[in-house]
Amino acid sequence: MQKRRIIGIPRSDVVSCGNLGRDSAPRPMLRLDPGNPDKLMPALALFSFATLIPLPLLLAGAFWGGVWVWLALFYISVFTYLMDQLVRIVPAAAQDREFPSADPLSIVLALAHFVLLGLAVWSIGTGQIGLWQSIGLIIATGLYLGQVSNSNAHELIHKGARPLNMLGRWIYISQLYGHHTSAHVLIHHRLVATPDDPATARLGEGYWSYVPRAWLDAFRKGYRAEKARLDRVGRGLWHNPYVTYVAGGLGFCVAAALLGGPLGLLTYLVIVVYAQGQLMLSDYVQHYGLTRRIINGKPEPVGPQHSWDAPQWFSSALMLNAPRHADHHAHPARPFPELQLHADAPRLPRSLPAMASLALFPPLWRRVMDRRVARLTA
Repeated sequence: MQKRRIIGIPRSDVVSCGNLGRDSAPRPMLRLDPGNPDKLMPALALFSFATLIPLPLLLAGAFWGGVWVWLALFYISVFTYLMDQLVRIVPAAAQDREFPSADPLSIVLALAHFVLLGLAVWSIGTGQIGLWQSIGLIIATGLYLGQVSNSNAHELIHKGARPLNMLGRWIYISQLYGHHTSAHVLIHHRLVATPDDPATARLGEGYWSYVPRAWLDAFRKGYRAEKARLDRVGRGLWHNPYVTYVAGGLGFCVAAALLGGPLGLLTYLVIVVYAQGQLMLSDYVQHYGLTRRIINGKPEPVGPQHSWDAPQWFSSALMLNAPRHADHHAHPARPFPELQLHADAPRLPRSLPAMASLALFPPLWRRVMDRRVARLTA
């Protein structure tokens, strides 16, 4: 068996592992040599392992409850955090190489999303499992949709192929968040790190204040952008994707009620609102306090300094490299296995899920993050 060669550690693959509340020297991590061609398929296998393992646990939990529910919840939360902490390796994407297509994995995850959401609604709505198991299944399913389905939908809406793009759109519609498809592509990528971007959290803005502002602003600005686009080509209201977003969302509510009755509808609403909240947490964390300078009356070009990166390997695999956010803004069409870590991108002191949890407590969040922002903008 061919041995893998360990190479030097570039600055872009080092992350600080100090305590949240204070600075510490960065601890170096190892990466596998990107010049080794046999690295490419295992890299994709890691994404498959991280994202697919919870599915049989969640499906078994929906049918039989019991230990399966708690194993799924443990995997998505505790196990993921421990893997980030115990295995200090940051896989580096190989540049200038053709990766095996990740589209089949994205398609499998998208189809599994709809099956999982429907089964959870049916199981809880029809009383297939007990109360505590139902609560556990709601949390575990919401976490999976929030971290895996959202990341996958985000990948798909950036695809040029219409079937894949539509698949991502319908994942968001099923979470009553269809407008994110328009707002993310037409507004966020253009206005990121400016006061006009709904998704960019301002310095000192707490998460709970951010949510209603960002949600409503994204809905309005996304609609205006779509309307302006249609006006330019002479098309009317019924061609606006917002019609599909609203009608599709209502259709999913009706389907949930048919699958699980009133309790099924309530279960559906709780799960999708929970999943929406996690997507908004990611947006909140990944651009918090970062702003583009105004040069000659216009914002400077978007750069790696306008996104917070999180290089922890396992949570990144679970979220399809969404935490490598700076490179995504630099190359929106770049497939997730190829996303790089930028030396100039600021780093979060913990993984994206860990920092999202911290953001739920605004005083603690500000104590950790505000001084980091101040140093970057000094």
